[in-house]
Amino acid sequence: MAEKKQVPLRLSEKLYKELAAWAEDDFRSLNGQIEYLLTECVKQRKKDGKYVGKDIDAPLDINLEDTKPK
Repeated sequence: MAEKKQVPLRLSEKLYKELAAWAEDDFRSLNGQIEYLLTECVKQRKKDGKYVGKDIDAPLDINLEDTKPK
């Protein structure tokens, strides 16, 4: 297997908690969840030549302050 590259990643505490809860729901480590999500985005881009959404750079219409991990 090819050696994996290490990439420093800075996340807001709120986003970190959301991703950690999602990872737990999917029985993955946080690192595994991030890798999975990025892999799915790359697959989608290769599939149709586009990013996941045409408004990918638009601000998210969610309020992470009001969400609570399960």
